Amino acid sequence: MVALRTRPEPIDVALEQSAVVVVDMQNAFASRGGLLDLAGLDVSGADGVIRVIRTVLDAARARGVQVVYLQTGYKADLSNGGGDASPNPRKETALCLMRARPELKGKLLVEGTWDFEIVDALQPCRGDLVVLKTRYSGFAGTTLDSNLRVRGIRNLFFVGIATNVCVESTLRDAYFQEYWPLLVTDATMQAGPPEAQRATLFNVESFFGWTLSSQSLIDALNAGAVRSSTDT
Repeated sequence: MVALRTRPEPIDVALEQSAVVVVDMQNAFASRGGLLDLAGLDVSGADGVIRVIRTVLDAARARGVQVVYLQTGYKADLSNGGGDASPNPRKETALCLMRARPELKGKLLVEGTWDFEIVDALQPCRGDLVVLKTRYSGFAGTTLDSNLRVRGIRNLFFVGIATNVCVESTLRDAYFQEYWPLLVTDATMQAGPPEAQRATLFNVESFFGWTLSSQSLIDALNAGAVRSSTDT
């Protein structure tokens, strides 16, 4: 067990039962010219978040902690985006923007497009899992839960974009399914004003899990790696 400097109180976790969940670090959400940028949302903080996530992933892989990527994407015909009976096409930003701007049809979060791709600086490595999703939550209609359970994973460290949408949605579902959710505060970025980030931190610390800084997590991962090396 490794002691973590988490809020609202410190907790201990078993790193061998942990995973870092990278939520939607795609051009759509983290790059200029991507979906959020086209929708008029500020993505200027994404480069800094990418650098922080990279340091977290390097430490996690060195410690042997599982890395899981969530990647939102629709088929070219948008058939998995939800039909008339689904609220998803009325609220999901890519589907709404492609409907409002016909010149963007087939270009936003569609599998095989630049918008869909994970950013170059955070490309998955050998041994990482990549789970495709079509809804905000990574647990909705995906193999995420089965992939985690078969590996004995119980603790989930969340990083990615957007804190108040797909990150929080997946984190809440993780809590409901008896995982221990931990949000890495400086490795996430909101869609919208800064108040949206603060609201999710409040929700997590008060009701759904714990928060910690990337440095606190990296320190714990490095300490775990040192102990594992000494034990062997």
